[in-house]
Amino acid sequence: MSLRWRIMGAIVCVVFLTVLSTVAVGYFATQARLSVFVEQVGGDEASQLAMNLSQEYTASGGWTTVERPLAEAGYIYDVTRQGRRLEEGEGEHSEAFHLEQVRVVIVDNNGILVKDNLSQLFPGSRSPPLDGYRGEIFDLGTSQPVGQVFVDVNREFLSSESHGLLTSLLYITLIGGALTVGVALLVAAWLSQRITAPVAALTRATQSIAQGDPTRLPVTSTDELGRMSAAFNEMTLALETQRELRRRLINDVSHELNTPLAVIQLEAAGLRDGLQAAESASAHIIQEVDQLRGLVTDLNWLAETDHGELRLALEPSSVAELLTEEVQRWQPQSQSQQVNVSLRVSCELPQLPLDRMRMRQALGNVLSNAIKCTGPGGNIVVAGAINDGKELAISVTDEGIGIGPDDLPHVFDRFYRTDQSRSLGIGGTGLGLAITQAIVEAHGGVLTVASDGPGHGATVQILLPL
Repeated sequence: MSLRWRIMGAIVCVVFLTVLSTVAVGYFATQARLSVFVEQVGGDEASQLAMNLSQEYTASGGWTTVERPLAEAGYIYDVTRQGRRLEEGEGEHSEAFHLEQVRVVIVDNNGILVKDNLSQLFPGSRSPPLDGYRGEIFDLGTSQPVGQVFVDVNREFLSSESHGLLTSLLYITLIGGALTVGVALLVAAWLSQRITAPVAALTRATQSIAQGDPTRLPVTSTDELGRMSAAFNEMTLALETQRELRRRLINDVSHELNTPLAVIQLEAAGLRDGLQAAESASAHIIQEVDQLRGLVTDLNWLAETDHGELRLALEPSSVAELLTEEVQRWQPQSQSQQVNVSLRVSCELPQLPLDRMRMRQALGNVLSNAIKCTGPGGNIVVAGAINDGKELAISVTDEGIGIGPDDLPHVFDRFYRTDQSRSLGIGGTGLGLAITQAIVEAHGGVLTVASDGPGHGATVQILLPL
């Protein structure tokens, strides 16, 4: 069953059960309340009729005119017209006329029948036990009880009226409930369509991505579905970026592998054919092998950071000594490129718990990039300082080719290389800064890169907490 039908079914079931429970609670609550109301109405009717009979008894001095109050109350029926109104031809009529016969029985204090309006019992006979709504009849002159009146003895009229009212109420409620369920069905169809449409679009989009055709989802709301679509679009963009980086990686790695291999092949062929001296050929071959080993090392480092396997061997280390050693270590390469590398320390630098080997690699990656990007006669300054007594700042500032504003947000992306560095033939795989960032963050620090644009150099800064 599809998600849309599940949502529709769930909504309709909830509405149906709600309507059903509402009908049941309303019906039984109304029935209970109506029973109380019927009892009250029946009691009031019996009391009013007893009052009228008391007045008539006192006025006539007995039961001789007892039918008059019954007729005025509408309880005297024409026996030739069962179930219909009694039409009295003598003046006043009662306001209460009954379409159905209501049995009223009057008995005296001795239990002797005085009047049965339906003539089921005869006057003068002893009355059996009677049901119905009872009213006490008094002689108003002496305030003494003289008899009782029983209204709706068989409990049929008011019960049938209440039953009819409840039945009508039940029908009306059921019709309203059916209409509510119908409206709920329409709303459920619309709502399920609204919910499942983005899900269906997401399914189609993921299938398109699986087939290599990236697509975007429309973001039409700010709710969870809208945020899902926006997150999917961000994921798609990230996948496209990774795909482009992977393509660049393949090109870069292919280039980085082909060049050393071609040199090794030429040197080996020249050595075999006697066209190359053994010492010169071996030196070139060793140099190219070292370059290949560096590429493999970078890829291994990248694999460690990807799988969370980067482990630090921390030990108290002098930052000043570390910077001095790194500057000295890269002097031969910088001098061969006619680039001046200098160290500038503005204060006494403290000792910090560092993994010296990995931090040397991080600084080495930054210095290597700076030397490659700085032309002959350029300067590179390695500086160390304390910022606000809270963090150590190590910066490497060069006078190289600089970084454009479009490239600056991507310098930490793995395998990313600027078009300028490619056009100038600057080697590398774009892994150095990514690995450096992983090492610095493992030490609890932050790595930043700043540049004023192409041709204005760049500054790489490592911030470590004290």
